[in-house]
Amino acid sequence: MTITGFALVLTAAFCHATWNFLVKRINGGPELIWLFSLVSIIIYLPVAAYIVVVETFAFDTIHAIFIAGSTVLHLAYFLILQAGYRRGDLSVVYPTARATGPFLSTAFAVLFLGEQMNLQIAAGAVAVLVGVACLTGGLRRGARHLLPSLMFGIGAGVLIGSYTVWDAYAVSTLMIPPLLVDYVSSAGRTLLLAPVAARRWPAVQAHWRDHRWAVIAIAAFNPLAYILVLYALITTPVVYVAPTREISVLLTVLAGSILLREGDLKRRLSWACVIMIGVALLATG
Repeated sequence: MTITGFALVLTAAFCHATWNFLVKRINGGPELIWLFSLVSIIIYLPVAAYIVVVETFAFDTIHAIFIAGSTVLHLAYFLILQAGYRRGDLSVVYPTARATGPFLSTAFAVLFLGEQMNLQIAAGAVAVLVGVACLTGGLRRGARHLLPSLMFGIGAGVLIGSYTVWDAYAVSTLMIPPLLVDYVSSAGRTLLLAPVAARRWPAVQAHWRDHRWAVIAIAAFNPLAYILVLYALITTPVVYVAPTREISVLLTVLAGSILLREGDLKRRLSWACVIMIGVALLATG
C-alpha cells in the first residue's frame, strides 16, 4: 500500500468518524439530515457541475431508477443511524453498524451467490459476531440497556450492505459517475425531507444557530469520506483499502467513550479491535 493510498484512506476514516460523532453530539432528528444534505448540495455544486460538463454521460430510465433507489436506501440509513444515536451509544451503534454490513455481504454471497467459504472468511465472521456480542455486553448483567444500540446498529448495517451492493452495480455496471450518485442522493434526501423540515422549522433554525460549524463539517465530511476512498481505489487494491477504513471504528469508540463520556473505554476498545480484525478478514478473504 502506497503512502498516498494510506493517507487517503486514513483521512477518509477520520472524516467518517468525525461526522458520525457530530451527528451524535447534535442529537437532532430528520430535520438535521435535511439541513446537512442541503449544505452538502451547496458545497459540492462546483464539483457536480464539473462532472456533468466534462464527463459524457448518457442518462436514461435505468440510471434514474438506480439513483432513486440509492437515494431511498441512503435516506433510510441516515434515519435509522440517527435514531440509534438518539437512543443509544455512539461507541456501540457505530461499530455494530460497520461490522454488520461486511458480515451480511459475505453471508449473502456464500448463501445465494454460490461463492466459496474458506477458513479466513469463517474466522472473520466469528470475530465479527463475538466482537459485536461482547461489545454490547453479551449476556452479562446490565447489558440490557445496550440492546437499543445493538438493534439500531444492526439495522444501519443491513442498509450499509444494501446500498453498497446497489451503488456498486450503479457505478461499475451502469457506469454512473460515483460523485454524481452521491450528489443526486443528497439532493433527493433534501427533497424528500423538505415537508418534515418545514414542520420542524424552529428546530432547523436552532441547529443552524447553535451548531452551524458542526453542520457544515458533517455536510463536508460525509461526502468527502466517500470521495477519498474512491480516489484511493484508483491506485490501491481493495484488499488494503477495505480493512484500513475500519480504523474509523476505533476512532468512534474513543470519541464516544471519552468525549461523550459513555465510559467503559477499555472493554469497548478491546472488542472494537476484534471487530476491526474480523472485518479485515472478511474484506480480504
